[in-house]
Amino acid sequence: MDVEKLFDLNQNVEAILIYNGGESSNDPSFFYFTQLTRGLFEGSYVFVTRKNLKVITSQLEEETARTEDLDVEVFSSGKERDQILKDITKGITFLGVNFSGLSHTDYLSLRNRLPDKEMVDVGESIANLRQIKSEREITKLKEAARIVSKVGEEIPGMLIEGLTEGELAAKVNYEMMKYGASSPSFDTIAAFGPDAAEPHFSGGKRKLKKGDVVLVDFGAKFERYCSDMTRTYFYGKPDKEMQEMYDVVLEAQSAGIKAVKSGENGKAVDGASRKVIDSSKFKGKFIHGLGHGIGLNVHDHPALSPLLDFYLKENMVVTVEPGVYIPKKGGVRIEDDVVVTKSGSQLITTASRELQIV
Repeated sequence: MDVEKLFDLNQNVEAILIYNGGESSNDPSFFYFTQLTRGLFEGSYVFVTRKNLKVITSQLEEETARTEDLDVEVFSSGKERDQILKDITKGITFLGVNFSGLSHTDYLSLRNRLPDKEMVDVGESIANLRQIKSEREITKLKEAARIVSKVGEEIPGMLIEGLTEGELAAKVNYEMMKYGASSPSFDTIAAFGPDAAEPHFSGGKRKLKKGDVVLVDFGAKFERYCSDMTRTYFYGKPDKEMQEMYDVVLEAQSAGIKAVKSGENGKAVDGASRKVIDSSKFKGKFIHGLGHGIGLNVHDHPALSPLLDFYLKENMVVTVEPGVYIPKKGGVRIEDDVVVTKSGSQLITTASRELQIV
């Protein structure tokens, strides 16, 4: 985390105040600055200057806040909290705030508490900093990737006739937690047969039967950092078209992964995968962007899209996930997480990508 760079990008800002409102307005940037791995920290703040970082939190979170080597100030009432905010911002005129992390109500409340401050939106600068992962962050992301990779290898053994999509999702979630995840990083997608043609399928009532394609999109959180992986399996021998679809998607993903490197435009990486699919009988059936950044959010930032000029940089972590979807028949998606390097990329999700027939 390059705090100096953040202030260099916002030279009129004298300090930055990040508010984590809780369930309705959780700001992952609070945890980016603090690297706290436990606790909710609802109604807490982090105050950042060029030389210091201070956590302002309630007695409810005091013990958790002190698990990291942080400067912590604790309040026991709203009155105490407001006084702390006034004291630490005394003499400051231009205060950096992450507008995108605040609800409108929270913003108005903060303005009411600090009426003499000129609030400057530093959200875009923070988002840009968060795109480049530190060594500590990459270690966490690799562990989240290890967890899903291990579960991905076990999914074929979970497939039995009559299993519902919801039951498979529950089994996947359980296994992720068993291997060290704090939670899934999003609602697990388990889609059978024609349901696999919906990229963001939800429902989960269809029962598995012979001949079904099985698409599972799942991710694990480890110390707040997310992984995101998709594997497609076949329960029984697939028909010729579905097998062709799998082969094309795998080739497209390999082309995309090969194209990833520092300095490359995400649009070009997307194009490398899309060219493979659009050169096949499945032209036009790849209906979303190739990938996105991952970090504290499973969709941490845009990255690989035909609609976006976005230049990859070393130590970004992105997904590569081409897919082909045929309504009322099924779909195939293969997704992996990669760390961008100077000369290419490092694949950190390692479950087999080869066609698997159960």
